[in-house]
Formats: sequence, C-alpha cells, structure tokens
Amino acid sequence: MPMTPPNAAPSSPAGDDRNLVPVDENYIAPSFEDRLALFWAKNSKSVLTVCVLVLLAVLAKGGYEIYTAKHERDIAAAYAAASTDAQLKTFIAEHGTHQLAGVAQLHLADNAYASGHFADAQSGYEKAAGVLGGTIFGQRARLGSAVSLLQAGKPTEGEAALKQLVGDLALIKGIRAEAAYMLAALATETGRSADSAKWAGQVSAIDPSGQWMQRAAMLRANQSE
Repeated sequence: MPMTPPNAAPSSPAGDDRNLVPVDENYIAPSFEDRLALFWAKNSKSVLTVCVLVLLAVLAKGGYEIYTAKHERDIAAAYAAASTDAQLKTFIAEHGTHQLAGVAQLHLADNAYASGHFADAQSGYEKAAGVLGGTIFGQRARLGSAVSLLQAGKPTEGEAALKQLVGDLALIKGIRAEAAYMLAALATETGRSADSAKWAGQVSAIDPSGQWMQRAAMLRANQSE
C-alpha cells in the first residue's frame, strides 16, 4: 500500500480553487469587485456619514426655503391688511428693513404730502429711500424728498437735491427728466430764464420722447409769448 509522504499537502479537488489567495491590499491583481469590497470595508462608515450629512443639508435647505416662503407670505398679508396710517406705522415698526416696509413708508410720505405736511413728507421720503435703495420706488422717494424740500420752504436744499437726481445716471430716464423739468419750472418762477432754458434742454437730452419733454416745450413756449 503506497504511503503518503509526511510533508505532502492535502490535495484539493480538481477545479476547486476557492480561498487560495487572501484578497487584501497585498493582492497582486484584484478584480474590480475585489477593490470595491476592500474600499467598502475600509470606508463604509465614512461614506455613510457623508451621505447622512448631505441628506441633512438637503432637508435643511428645503426646510429653510419653505420657512422663507411662508414668512414672505405672512409679511405680504400683513402689509395688505394695513389700511390706515396707524396700521402702516405698526407694520413699519415690525418689519423695518423689509422692502414692503419701505413701500409702507412711501405711502405714509405720500399721505403727508397730500395733507400739506411737507416736513413730515420729506422725512418719510428719506426713510423710504433708505430702505428701497435703487429700486423704482426708492428713486421716486428721492424725488419726493426733493420736491418736499421745495414745498417746505427750503429752495436751496430742494434745488440741490433735484440737481443730484438729474446727474445720477443710475436712475431711470423718467425720474431724471422730471427732476430737470422741475428745475426748469423753478427757474421760470424765479425769473431765471437762462437757467430755465438750460434745464428744459436737459429734459430734451434725457428723454426726448417722454411726457416731461412735452411739458418743457410748453414751458419754453409760454416764456416766448
């Protein structure tokens, strides 16, 4: 009977090559699946942590957007409900830096101007312009402030404010043209015909097809009569 050599390794069944080489970072030629398994074994916790953080960030962003949208709707509803000067003042006190608070302040200034309270109107327009900035409403507030200065008996300050508006190229044509027309009208009222012609010419240069050009032309026509 043949004897098995004492140092011979047990034979494996033909075709059974399982577990012959351990798959780790020292494996010479790991397959893609092997590399993926190694990566996951080492980094699964980190990957899961990153996924959780990303998910939380997405949820937080979505939640913030929902909150912001609701907050804006609430502010708009509060503004729409403010129908008296007292309610507008309350709204402004509660939402002082919001754009709608600037619009509310502009509305109060218009009311003061219509009532002949030009000093209050000028102050209100200044506050509105500070909130509304370079928007069309902010530009109108600046014009209202300049006109209120004139009406409040401060022609020097009012005229200087109007000149600033005419020279501000960031403003829309309508605001600049209206300011130039008011300067022309003011010069006419004070007997400064040369200045009136100069500012009427500015209206033409700024907005030759606008309504203020038509008024400036009528003003010059009246001067020549």
